[in-house]
Amino acid sequence: MRNRILQLILCVLLIAPAWGRVLARWTHGQVSSAQKLGIQDVAIPWRNDAAPLIGLARERGYQVYVIVPLNDALKTAASVSRQPVAGVILDKEHTKPEDVAAALKSMGEAYPKLTVLLMDSNGKEPQMRGQTVTTRDGVLQVSSPTAQPWLDSNLAMVRFDEAINSEQSRLYTFEWEAGDSVRAANGPSAEDYALAIAEANAIHADLVVPLDEKLQKGLAANEPGAWELWARVKPLLTFASGGSAGARTRALLNSDNSSKLNPSWSNVGIITDDFESAYEPMNLMGRHNIPFRVLRSTSLEARELEGLDVVAVFTVDQRAPAILADFAQRGGTAVLVNLNGNFPWRSSPRVQSAEHASLYAVGKGRIIELEEPVGDPETFAQDIRRLIPKENVLISLWNALTTIAVPYHTPAENVVEMVNYSAEPLKIQMRLKGRYSSIIYESPEQSPRALASTQRDGFTEFVIPALRIAGRVRLRDEREKKQNSTSH
Repeated sequence: MRNRILQLILCVLLIAPAWGRVLARWTHGQVSSAQKLGIQDVAIPWRNDAAPLIGLARERGYQVYVIVPLNDALKTAASVSRQPVAGVILDKEHTKPEDVAAALKSMGEAYPKLTVLLMDSNGKEPQMRGQTVTTRDGVLQVSSPTAQPWLDSNLAMVRFDEAINSEQSRLYTFEWEAGDSVRAANGPSAEDYALAIAEANAIHADLVVPLDEKLQKGLAANEPGAWELWARVKPLLTFASGGSAGARTRALLNSDNSSKLNPSWSNVGIITDDFESAYEPMNLMGRHNIPFRVLRSTSLEARELEGLDVVAVFTVDQRAPAILADFAQRGGTAVLVNLNGNFPWRSSPRVQSAEHASLYAVGKGRIIELEEPVGDPETFAQDIRRLIPKENVLISLWNALTTIAVPYHTPAENVVEMVNYSAEPLKIQMRLKGRYSSIIYESPEQSPRALASTQRDGFTEFVIPALRIAGRVRLRDEREKKQNSTSH
């Protein structure tokens, strides 16, 4: 009952915009017009002297949101509510879920007409690094320069936020890293901004993009160099949220309620209430294009495991073992990570034991217990993929070491959003579970085009000709659609 009440509070208090919206974080005293910038919303950190900037931004055509720390929300709400703002963004950095719910409840009671958005400021700058860094037995391990590049992505954070606060909008931000002397002198490049926007679009989240102070000043002063840089960013804005194809895709996904709650098309589940212990495994699963969704252990229900082949379990409550045992009985595989408890399957003999790991046969499936935390998330992610039956692997990519592809499902069509962190054009081969006769590829650089495909053993294979930063594939089985219409 308590969880239902909290969900109701969140549903009433939070206005959830359609995913793909980009808000510009603005701090400079002057601002260019919204029409010229190509962004309709600005997010301004609240200060006592913020009123003139808020008024100016409204004059220049923006919807203005004010950012305030969640802990100070009620204290500053009186001042903010007197400003001509579209709403307030609460920064929930390092705040417990129960404290978030309490603050939102207080805000709703005191200021029922004030639109409230919740932002996760724990994001990281999207980028590609040359080496992976992992922890084994408390010691940092750095890969060789020839190993697969490491990608800093916000996919895992967004998926976790979806599970913890399922009724709220997925909104996040990050800070740019200091970088080298070139960035220190000039700020982030056009490619840096484009990549950040492309990633937010691919993971279906809203982004408060932090505009560098130098860029803000240059845009406000109409400096040619600043506008030349921003001109290279605007196609990504159009692709993510303004183009007709993007709008059509959003309409399809938002029309399906199940897509809002579990937006990704996935057959792997992560059961956890602890972000820190599960983060690196989730990050590497996303990195290896293993679609997953996060489920809370404290509110886990058996129906949430339907359609999953494998679940990785990092936290459990009293009801979870029985649900997991039933999941395995029906043919699923559960991997428990460093958990202790009186689990029902332990009454059966172990089928196999290895160092720090045990395997139990349960019905048609199996349960694997790992006695230690995940020390090598790279290997863990690869093991999870191997546990998925080959005929059920949803998506596979080749020649895509720097690419993340996220599949989404709707009754009308399936969509794969892609982001390439290297910004170097890649010719990518993709295999997707299912039979599709219509495959349309679109990107910021070119209009939608049909792709040739091959169907084999229940999968459809095709080639993306040149993925630079962002791309989208829309897939339908027009033959099935035609057969259904004929039968009616």
